[in-house]
Formats: sequence, structure tokens, C-alpha cells
Amino acid sequence: MEKSLFDKYGGFSVVSKIVLDLYDRLLDDDDVGPFFDEIDMARIVDHQTKFVSSLMGGPASYTDDQIRKMHAHLEIHQRHFDKLQSLLRATLADHGVAPEDQVAILAAFEARRNLVTE
Repeated sequence: MEKSLFDKYGGFSVVSKIVLDLYDRLLDDDDVGPFFDEIDMARIVDHQTKFVSSLMGGPASYTDDQIRKMHAHLEIHQRHFDKLQSLLRATLADHGVAPEDQVAILAAFEARRNLVTE
């Protein structure tokens, strides 16, 4: 049985470090940073850790309907999604995720684009 990317890279402890680094980058970005003003960051990091884990084949996951509802009140445009995707790619690379594994994770992320964008 082939190991999931979640298991290959060390599970929640590693994904959590990637997500914390990703949010440092997101908060510093003028385009996407404002989405996180007045947000409970501990809660969103927890959700995002579970979400990224699921993108990597980990045990936690969200349904498409849950993802759509969590983002329905936000005006997330294609450029915002593109920026987040770019930051995710850079963060994965900086944490030693192999290029072919980045492609797989980013493809899973891309598959959710229409659930969060207008």
C-alpha cells in the first residue's frame, strides 16, 4: 500500500508547521492578509491544518458543502485564490516538499477553487 503524502511528510506536526508558516505569509500579503483581520487565528489555523492534511491524503477532511459554506460570506476573487495558491506553493517548497508532491497537493487545492471564489 502506497503511503499518503500526509504520512510521508510526518503527519499533523509537520502540516501544522507548514500552515503556521503559510499564515505568516498570508498575513503579510496586502491582497489576502485583510481577509484575516478580526479572525480567531487559532481556530482558522486548526481548520486549515485539517484541510491541508486532507489535501495530502490525511485523515481529516471537509465536504465540498462545508467548504462552500465557510467561504460564502467572503468576496474571494480568482486573484485572491491565485495568490493563496502561489503562497502555498512557496511554503511547501520551503518545507522540503518534493516538486511532484507539490503538484499533487496544489491540484487538490485547485479542485476546490470554485467552492470558495465568486
